[in-house]
Amino acid sequence: MKSKFVKSTIILLIGGLLTKILGMVIKMIETRLLGAEGIGLFMLISPTFNLLLTISQFGLPTSISTLVARDQYRSKHLILSVYPFMLGINVFLFLFLVLSGRFLSTSLLHDERLYHPLLCIGLVLPFITSSSLIRGYFFGKEKMVPHVLSNITEDLIRIVLFLFGIPYFLQFGLECTISFLILSNIISESVQMLTLFFFFPKKLIWKKEDFIPKKDYFQDVLSISIPTTGSRFIGSIGYFLEPIFLTSILLKSGYSNHFIVTEYGILEGYVLPLLMLPSFFTMAISQALIPVISKAFSKKQFSFAKNKLKQAVLFSLMIGIPITCFFFFFPNLPLNFLYHTNKGISYLKIISPFFLLLYIQTPFTATLQAMGKAKIAMKGTLFGMILRTTILCILSFFKIGLWGLVIAMITNIFFVTFYQGYHINKLFKTKKI
Repeated sequence: MKSKFVKSTIILLIGGLLTKILGMVIKMIETRLLGAEGIGLFMLISPTFNLLLTISQFGLPTSISTLVARDQYRSKHLILSVYPFMLGINVFLFLFLVLSGRFLSTSLLHDERLYHPLLCIGLVLPFITSSSLIRGYFFGKEKMVPHVLSNITEDLIRIVLFLFGIPYFLQFGLECTISFLILSNIISESVQMLTLFFFFPKKLIWKKEDFIPKKDYFQDVLSISIPTTGSRFIGSIGYFLEPIFLTSILLKSGYSNHFIVTEYGILEGYVLPLLMLPSFFTMAISQALIPVISKAFSKKQFSFAKNKLKQAVLFSLMIGIPITCFFFFFPNLPLNFLYHTNKGISYLKIISPFFLLLYIQTPFTATLQAMGKAKIAMKGTLFGMILRTTILCILSFFKIGLWGLVIAMITNIFFVTFYQGYHINKLFKTKKI
Protein backbone atom coordinates (compact mmCIF):
# COMPACT_ATOMS: atom_id res chain seq x y z
CA MET A 1 0.00 0.00 0.00
CA LYS A 2 2.84 2.36 0.93
CA SER A 3 4.71 1.81 -2.35
CA LYS A 4 1.51 2.27 -4.33
CA PHE A 5 0.83 5.58 -2.59
CA VAL A 6 4.34 6.87 -3.30
CA LYS A 7 4.23 5.66 -6.91
CA SER A 8 0.78 7.15 -7.50
CA THR A 9 1.83 10.44 -5.93
CA ILE A 10 4.98 10.70 -8.04
CA ILE A 11 3.07 9.98 -11.25
CA LEU A 12 0.40 12.52 -10.36
CA LEU A 13 3.04 15.10 -9.42
CA ILE A 14 4.85 14.73 -12.74
CA GLY A 15 1.58 14.75 -14.62
CA GLY A 16 0.27 17.61 -12.51
CA LEU A 17 3.37 19.67 -13.23
CA LEU A 18 3.06 19.07 -16.96
CA THR A 19 -0.66 19.85 -17.02
CA LYS A 20 -0.11 22.93 -14.84
CA ILE A 21 2.51 24.19 -17.30
CA LEU A 22 0.14 23.54 -20.18
CA GLY A 23 -2.65 25.14 -18.17
CA MET A 24 -0.58 28.28 -17.70
CA VAL A 25 0.10 28.35 -21.44
CA ILE A 26 -3.66 28.16 -21.98
CA LYS A 27 -4.17 30.97 -19.44
CA MET A 28 -1.51 33.09 -21.16
CA ILE A 29 -3.26 32.65 -24.50
CA GLU A 30 -6.63 33.57 -22.97
CA THR A 31 -5.46 36.64 -21.07
CA ARG A 32 -3.29 38.07 -23.84
CA LEU A 33 -5.91 37.60 -26.55
CA LEU A 34 -9.06 38.39 -24.58
CA GLY A 35 -7.78 41.31 -22.47
CA ALA A 36 -8.96 42.28 -19.00
CA GLU A 37 -12.60 42.83 -20.04
CA GLY A 38 -12.84 39.51 -21.87
CA ILE A 39 -11.29 37.66 -18.94
CA GLY A 40 -13.65 39.52 -16.63
CA LEU A 41 -16.68 38.29 -18.61
CA PHE A 42 -15.36 34.74 -18.58
CA MET A 43 -14.72 34.94 -14.82
CA LEU A 44 -18.24 36.30 -14.21
CA ILE A 45 -19.77 33.22 -15.80
CA SER A 46 -17.26 30.77 -14.29
CA PRO A 47 -19.03 30.52 -10.89
CA THR A 48 -22.25 29.54 -12.66
CA PHE A 49 -20.33 27.00 -14.74
CA ASN A 50 -18.72 25.60 -11.60
CA LEU A 51 -22.05 25.32 -9.75
CA LEU A 52 -23.77 23.53 -12.63
CA LEU A 53 -20.79 21.20 -13.03
CA THR A 54 -20.94 20.32 -9.33
CA ILE A 55 -24.64 19.48 -9.65
CA SER A 56 -24.16 17.51 -12.86
CA GLN A 57 -21.38 15.34 -11.37
CA PHE A 58 -23.26 14.87 -8.08
CA GLY A 59 -20.07 13.60 -6.40
CA LEU A 60 -20.25 10.43 -8.49
CA PRO A 61 -16.58 10.38 -9.65
CA THR A 62 -15.38 10.49 -6.02
CA SER A 63 -17.88 7.76 -5.06
CA ILE A 64 -16.74 5.53 -7.91
CA SER A 65 -13.09 6.06 -6.94
CA THR A 66 -13.75 5.24 -3.26
CA LEU A 67 -15.85 2.11 -3.93
CA VAL A 68 -13.59 0.74 -6.66
CA ALA A 69 -10.65 1.05 -4.23
CA ARG A 70 -12.42 -1.22 -1.74
CA ASP A 71 -12.45 -4.14 -4.22
CA GLN A 72 -15.95 -5.14 -3.10
CA TYR A 73 -17.77 -4.21 -6.29
CA ARG A 74 -17.63 -5.01 -9.98
CA SER A 75 -16.31 -1.83 -11.51
CA LYS A 76 -18.32 -1.83 -14.73
CA HIS A 77 -21.54 -2.42 -12.79
CA LEU A 78 -20.72 0.55 -10.59
CA ILE A 79 -20.24 2.87 -13.55
CA LEU A 80 -23.22 1.63 -15.53
CA SER A 81 -25.50 1.75 -12.49
CA VAL A 82 -24.99 5.48 -12.00
CA TYR A 83 -24.50 6.66 -15.60
CA PRO A 84 -28.24 6.92 -16.52
CA PHE A 85 -28.86 8.91 -13.34
CA MET A 86 -26.03 11.30 -14.20
CA LEU A 87 -27.27 11.82 -17.75
CA GLY A 88 -30.73 12.57 -16.39
CA ILE A 89 -29.28 15.34 -14.22
CA ASN A 90 -27.49 16.81 -17.24
CA VAL A 91 -30.66 16.88 -19.35
CA PHE A 92 -32.50 18.64 -16.52
CA LEU A 93 -29.74 21.26 -16.21
CA PHE A 94 -29.80 21.97 -19.95
CA LEU A 95 -33.57 22.58 -19.86
CA PHE A 96 -33.08 24.80 -16.81
CA LEU A 97 -30.56 26.96 -18.68
CA VAL A 98 -32.81 27.25 -21.72
CA LEU A 99 -35.66 28.52 -19.54
CA SER A 100 -33.68 30.73 -17.16
CA GLY A 101 -30.64 31.82 -19.19
CA ARG A 102 -31.99 35.26 -20.03
CA PHE A 103 -32.85 36.00 -16.40
CA LEU A 104 -29.45 34.77 -15.17
CA SER A 105 -27.50 36.90 -17.63
CA THR A 106 -29.43 40.19 -17.43
CA SER A 107 -30.93 40.26 -13.93
CA LEU A 108 -28.34 38.41 -11.85
CA LEU A 109 -25.01 38.76 -13.65
CA HIS A 110 -25.97 42.17 -15.10
CA ASP A 111 -24.49 41.53 -18.54
CA GLU A 112 -26.67 40.35 -21.43
CA ARG A 113 -23.57 39.19 -23.33
CA LEU A 114 -23.50 36.11 -21.08
CA TYR A 115 -26.81 34.69 -22.35
CA HIS A 116 -25.44 32.52 -25.16
CA PRO A 117 -22.40 31.34 -23.15
CA LEU A 118 -24.85 30.13 -20.47
CA LEU A 119 -26.69 28.02 -23.06
CA CYS A 120 -23.36 26.59 -24.20
CA ILE A 121 -22.65 25.37 -20.66
CA GLY A 122 -25.68 23.07 -20.87
CA LEU A 123 -24.27 21.45 -24.01
CA VAL A 124 -20.84 20.66 -22.58
CA LEU A 125 -21.85 19.32 -19.15
CA PRO A 126 -22.55 15.71 -20.30
CA PHE A 127 -19.08 15.46 -21.86
CA ILE A 128 -17.26 16.75 -18.77
CA THR A 129 -19.21 14.56 -16.34
CA SER A 130 -18.75 11.44 -18.48
CA SER A 131 -14.97 11.82 -18.60
CA SER A 132 -14.92 12.53 -14.84
CA LEU A 133 -16.76 9.28 -14.16
CA ILE A 134 -14.22 7.28 -16.16
CA ARG A 135 -11.34 9.02 -14.36
CA GLY A 136 -12.94 8.04 -11.05
CA TYR A 137 -12.62 4.39 -12.08
CA PHE A 138 -8.88 4.72 -12.78
CA PHE A 139 -8.30 6.59 -9.49
CA GLY A 140 -10.00 3.76 -7.62
CA LYS A 141 -7.70 1.26 -9.32
CA GLU A 142 -4.76 3.54 -8.46
CA LYS A 143 -3.85 3.66 -12.15
CA MET A 144 -2.60 7.21 -12.53
CA VAL A 145 -0.90 7.01 -15.94
CA PRO A 146 -4.21 7.04 -17.90
CA HIS A 147 -5.36 10.08 -15.94
CA VAL A 148 -2.10 11.94 -16.55
CA LEU A 149 -1.89 11.15 -20.27
CA SER A 150 -5.54 12.03 -20.86
CA ASN A 151 -5.09 15.40 -19.12
CA ILE A 152 -1.99 16.22 -21.15
CA THR A 153 -3.78 15.27 -24.38
CA GLU A 154 -6.78 17.40 -23.43
CA ASP A 155 -4.62 20.44 -22.69
CA LEU A 156 -2.70 20.12 -25.96
CA ILE A 157 -5.99 20.05 -27.86
CA ARG A 158 -7.20 23.13 -25.97
CA ILE A 159 -3.99 25.03 -26.80
CA VAL A 160 -4.44 24.37 -30.52
CA LEU A 161 -8.13 25.29 -30.38
CA PHE A 162 -7.49 28.53 -28.50
CA LEU A 163 -4.56 29.65 -30.65
CA PHE A 164 -6.64 29.47 -33.80
CA GLY A 165 -10.16 29.86 -32.43
CA ILE A 166 -9.91 32.93 -30.19
CA PRO A 167 -8.47 35.31 -32.85
CA TYR A 168 -11.10 34.09 -35.33
CA PHE A 169 -14.11 34.47 -33.03
CA LEU A 170 -12.95 37.81 -31.55
CA GLN A 171 -13.96 39.47 -34.80
CA PHE A 172 -17.55 38.54 -33.93
CA GLY A 173 -17.34 39.98 -30.41
CA LEU A 174 -16.60 38.85 -26.86
CA GLU A 175 -19.94 37.06 -26.45
CA CYS A 176 -19.18 34.77 -29.38
CA THR A 177 -15.61 34.22 -28.18
CA ILE A 178 -16.68 33.24 -24.65
CA SER A 179 -19.22 30.83 -26.16
CA PHE A 180 -16.42 29.27 -28.21
CA LEU A 181 -14.22 28.85 -25.11
CA ILE A 182 -17.01 26.93 -23.39
CA LEU A 183 -17.96 24.81 -26.40
CA SER A 184 -14.32 23.82 -26.95
CA ASN A 185 -14.78 21.53 -23.91
CA ILE A 186 -16.83 19.19 -26.11
CA ILE A 187 -13.81 18.46 -28.31
CA SER A 188 -11.20 18.37 -25.51
CA GLU A 189 -13.28 16.14 -23.20
CA SER A 190 -14.13 13.78 -26.07
CA VAL A 191 -10.43 13.39 -26.84
CA GLN A 192 -9.76 12.77 -23.16
CA MET A 193 -12.39 10.00 -23.02
CA LEU A 194 -10.95 8.34 -26.12
CA THR A 195 -7.52 8.37 -24.48
CA LEU A 196 -8.90 6.76 -21.32
CA PHE A 197 -10.71 4.05 -23.27
CA PHE A 198 -7.36 2.74 -24.54
CA PHE A 199 -6.41 1.83 -20.96
CA PHE A 200 -9.48 -0.23 -20.14
CA PRO A 201 -8.77 -3.96 -19.68
CA LYS A 202 -8.48 -5.62 -23.08
CA LYS A 203 -10.38 -8.70 -21.95
CA LEU A 204 -13.32 -6.66 -20.69
CA ILE A 205 -16.55 -8.19 -21.99
CA TRP A 206 -19.77 -6.20 -22.03
CA LYS A 207 -22.95 -8.20 -21.60
CA LYS A 208 -26.55 -7.09 -21.97
CA GLU A 209 -27.27 -7.55 -18.26
CA ASP A 210 -24.34 -5.28 -17.40
CA PHE A 211 -26.37 -2.30 -18.56
CA ILE A 212 -29.16 -2.99 -16.06
CA PRO A 213 -28.57 -0.69 -13.04
CA LYS A 214 -28.04 -2.51 -9.74
CA LYS A 215 -30.06 -0.97 -6.93
CA ASP A 216 -27.62 -1.87 -4.14
CA TYR A 217 -24.67 -0.47 -6.10
CA PHE A 218 -26.59 2.72 -6.79
CA GLN A 219 -27.48 3.15 -3.11
CA ASP A 220 -23.87 2.64 -2.01
CA VAL A 221 -22.68 5.22 -4.52
CA LEU A 222 -25.26 7.76 -3.35
CA SER A 223 -24.34 7.19 0.30
CA ILE A 224 -20.93 8.68 -0.52
CA SER A 225 -21.86 11.11 -3.31
CA ILE A 226 -24.64 12.98 -1.49
CA PRO A 227 -22.53 14.32 1.41
CA THR A 228 -19.60 14.87 -0.96
CA THR A 229 -21.82 16.83 -3.34
CA GLY A 230 -23.27 18.71 -0.39
CA SER A 231 -19.87 20.10 0.48
CA ARG A 232 -18.99 21.05 -3.08
CA PHE A 233 -22.49 22.33 -3.76
CA ILE A 234 -22.34 24.70 -0.79
CA GLY A 235 -18.96 26.00 -1.91
CA SER A 236 -20.23 26.38 -5.47
CA ILE A 237 -23.33 28.23 -4.28
CA GLY A 238 -21.13 30.73 -2.47
CA TYR A 239 -18.95 31.09 -5.57
CA PHE A 240 -22.09 31.48 -7.72
CA LEU A 241 -23.54 34.21 -5.48
CA GLU A 242 -20.25 36.06 -5.27
CA PRO A 243 -20.35 37.97 -8.61
CA ILE A 244 -24.11 38.51 -8.23
CA PHE A 245 -23.81 40.24 -4.85
CA LEU A 246 -20.56 41.94 -5.78
CA THR A 247 -21.82 43.51 -9.01
CA SER A 248 -25.19 44.50 -7.51
CA ILE A 249 -23.70 46.23 -4.45
CA LEU A 250 -20.81 47.90 -6.28
CA LEU A 251 -23.15 49.22 -8.98
CA LYS A 252 -25.35 50.73 -6.27
CA SER A 253 -22.24 52.19 -4.63
CA GLY A 254 -21.42 54.13 -7.78
CA TYR A 255 -18.84 51.91 -9.50
CA SER A 256 -19.16 51.45 -13.25
CA ASN A 257 -19.83 48.06 -14.85
CA HIS A 258 -16.56 48.37 -16.79
CA PHE A 259 -14.58 48.88 -13.56
CA ILE A 260 -16.23 45.88 -11.88
CA VAL A 261 -15.72 43.55 -14.85
CA THR A 262 -12.10 44.66 -15.36
CA GLU A 263 -11.08 44.45 -11.67
CA TYR A 264 -12.85 41.12 -11.24
CA GLY A 265 -11.01 39.87 -14.30
CA ILE A 266 -7.66 41.00 -12.84
CA LEU A 267 -8.31 39.31 -9.50
CA GLU A 268 -9.93 36.11 -10.80
CA GLY A 269 -8.12 35.85 -14.13
CA TYR A 270 -4.60 37.03 -13.30
CA VAL A 271 -3.96 36.79 -9.56
CA LEU A 272 -5.84 33.69 -8.41
CA PRO A 273 -4.52 31.42 -11.20
CA LEU A 274 -0.99 32.32 -10.07
CA LEU A 275 -1.83 31.61 -6.44
CA MET A 276 -3.33 28.27 -7.45
CA LEU A 277 -0.10 27.15 -9.13
CA PRO A 278 0.92 24.89 -6.20
CA SER A 279 -2.51 23.28 -6.35
CA PHE A 280 -1.21 20.76 -8.89
CA PHE A 281 0.99 19.42 -6.08
CA THR A 282 -1.65 19.37 -3.36
CA MET A 283 -4.27 17.98 -5.73
CA ALA A 284 -1.96 15.19 -6.85
CA ILE A 285 -1.27 14.23 -3.25
CA SER A 286 -4.95 14.40 -2.33
CA GLN A 287 -6.07 12.29 -5.28
CA ALA A 288 -3.53 9.62 -4.37
CA LEU A 289 -4.48 9.94 -0.70
CA ILE A 290 -8.19 9.05 -1.05
CA PRO A 291 -7.86 5.34 -1.99
CA VAL A 292 -4.94 4.83 0.44
CA ILE A 293 -6.73 6.26 3.47
CA SER A 294 -9.99 4.58 2.43
CA LYS A 295 -8.25 1.19 2.44
CA ALA A 296 -6.40 1.94 5.69
CA PHE A 297 -9.61 2.81 7.50
CA SER A 298 -11.42 -0.26 6.18
CA LYS A 299 -8.59 -2.31 7.73
CA LYS A 300 -8.49 -0.13 10.90
CA GLN A 301 -4.90 0.93 10.20
CA PHE A 302 -5.39 4.37 11.77
CA SER A 303 -1.73 5.13 12.51
CA PHE A 304 -0.81 4.43 8.90
CA ALA A 305 -3.57 6.76 7.68
CA LYS A 306 -2.46 9.52 10.06
CA ASN A 307 1.14 9.27 8.87
CA LYS A 308 0.01 9.52 5.24
CA LEU A 309 -1.92 12.69 6.04
CA LYS A 310 1.11 14.19 7.82
CA GLN A 311 3.24 13.42 4.77
CA ALA A 312 0.65 15.03 2.50
CA VAL A 313 0.59 18.24 4.58
CA LEU A 314 4.41 18.36 4.76
CA PHE A 315 4.82 17.90 1.01
CA SER A 316 2.16 20.56 0.35
CA LEU A 317 4.03 23.09 2.49
CA MET A 318 7.39 22.19 0.92
CA ILE A 319 6.15 23.37 -2.47
CA GLY A 320 3.81 26.07 -1.17
CA ILE A 321 6.25 28.05 0.99
CA PRO A 322 8.90 28.83 -1.71
CA ILE A 323 6.24 29.82 -4.25
CA THR A 324 4.48 32.00 -1.68
CA CYS A 325 7.74 33.78 -0.85
CA PHE A 326 8.37 34.40 -4.55
CA PHE A 327 4.91 35.89 -5.08
CA PHE A 328 5.22 38.07 -1.97
CA PHE A 329 8.66 39.57 -2.66
CA PHE A 330 8.55 39.64 -6.48
CA PRO A 331 4.87 39.96 -7.49
CA ASN A 332 5.65 41.91 -10.65
CA LEU A 333 7.79 39.13 -12.20
CA PRO A 334 5.13 36.43 -12.72
CA LEU A 335 2.50 38.99 -13.79
CA ASN A 336 4.83 40.51 -16.39
CA PHE A 337 6.12 37.17 -17.61
CA LEU A 338 2.74 35.48 -18.03
CA TYR A 339 0.34 38.30 -18.78
CA HIS A 340 2.51 41.28 -19.86
CA THR A 341 0.90 43.45 -17.19
CA ASN A 342 1.54 44.93 -13.74
CA LYS A 343 -2.14 44.94 -12.85
CA GLY A 344 -2.87 42.92 -9.74
CA ILE A 345 0.47 43.38 -7.94
CA SER A 346 -1.14 44.61 -4.72
CA TYR A 347 -3.69 41.78 -4.76
CA LEU A 348 -0.99 39.16 -5.28
CA LYS A 349 1.28 40.53 -2.55
CA ILE A 350 -1.46 40.69 0.09
CA ILE A 351 -3.23 37.39 -0.62
CA SER A 352 -0.25 35.08 -1.22
CA PRO A 353 0.75 34.41 2.44
CA PHE A 354 -2.77 33.28 3.33
CA PHE A 355 -2.92 30.76 0.51
CA LEU A 356 -0.47 28.55 2.42
CA LEU A 357 -3.47 27.43 4.46
CA LEU A 358 -5.42 26.65 1.31
CA TYR A 359 -2.64 24.36 0.11
CA ILE A 360 -3.06 22.11 3.16
CA GLN A 361 -6.85 22.39 3.07
CA THR A 362 -7.01 20.13 0.00
CA PRO A 363 -5.49 17.04 1.69
CA PHE A 364 -7.70 17.75 4.73
CA THR A 365 -10.82 17.58 2.57
CA ALA A 366 -9.62 14.42 0.79
CA THR A 367 -8.92 12.76 4.15
CA LEU A 368 -12.40 13.52 5.48
CA GLN A 369 -13.95 12.07 2.32
CA ALA A 370 -11.82 8.93 2.54
CA MET A 371 -12.78 8.53 6.21
CA GLY A 372 -16.44 8.59 5.24
CA LYS A 373 -16.79 11.91 7.06
CA ALA A 374 -17.68 14.12 4.10
CA LYS A 375 -20.47 15.66 6.20
CA ILE A 376 -17.84 17.37 8.36
CA ALA A 377 -16.25 18.89 5.27
CA MET A 378 -19.72 19.93 4.11
CA LYS A 379 -20.45 21.73 7.40
CA GLY A 380 -17.10 23.51 7.30
CA THR A 381 -17.73 24.63 3.74
CA LEU A 382 -21.24 25.80 4.65
CA PHE A 383 -20.11 27.88 7.63
CA GLY A 384 -17.17 29.25 5.65
CA MET A 385 -19.41 30.20 2.73
CA ILE A 386 -21.90 31.99 5.00
CA LEU A 387 -19.03 33.87 6.67
CA ARG A 388 -17.44 34.78 3.34
CA THR A 389 -20.68 35.97 1.75
CA THR A 390 -21.64 38.02 4.81
CA ILE A 391 -18.27 39.77 4.95
CA LEU A 392 -18.34 40.37 1.19
CA CYS A 393 -21.78 41.99 1.31
CA ILE A 394 -20.92 44.20 4.31
CA LEU A 395 -17.52 45.40 3.08
CA SER A 396 -18.72 46.05 -0.48
CA PHE A 397 -20.82 48.93 0.86
CA PHE A 398 -17.67 50.63 2.21
CA LYS A 399 -16.56 51.66 -1.31
CA ILE A 400 -13.21 49.85 -1.14
CA GLY A 401 -13.54 48.26 -4.57
CA LEU A 402 -12.79 44.55 -4.67
CA TRP A 403 -10.86 44.57 -1.40
CA GLY A 404 -14.03 43.47 0.34
CA LEU A 405 -13.90 40.29 -1.74
CA VAL A 406 -10.21 39.81 -0.90
CA ILE A 407 -10.83 40.09 2.85
CA ALA A 408 -13.83 37.75 2.63
CA MET A 409 -11.75 35.22 0.71
CA ILE A 410 -8.91 35.26 3.27
CA THR A 411 -11.35 34.87 6.18
CA ASN A 412 -12.95 31.87 4.50
CA ILE A 413 -9.58 30.16 3.98
CA PHE A 414 -8.69 30.63 7.65
CA PHE A 415 -11.97 29.31 8.96
CA VAL A 416 -12.42 26.23 6.74
CA THR A 417 -8.81 25.05 7.12
CA PHE A 418 -8.84 25.24 10.92
CA TYR A 419 -12.33 23.74 11.13
CA GLN A 420 -11.33 20.68 9.09
CA GLY A 421 -7.98 20.32 10.85
CA TYR A 422 -9.64 20.41 14.28
CA HIS A 423 -12.15 17.67 13.38
CA ILE A 424 -9.56 15.43 11.72
CA ASN A 425 -7.37 15.64 14.81
CA LYS A 426 -10.38 14.84 16.99
CA LEU A 427 -11.30 11.80 14.87
CA PHE A 428 -7.80 10.39 15.01
CA LYS A 429 -7.67 10.85 18.78
CA THR A 430 -10.94 9.08 19.48
CA LYS A 431 -10.74 6.56 16.58
CA LYS A 432 -14.51 6.42 16.69
CA ILE A 433 -14.85 6.57 12.96
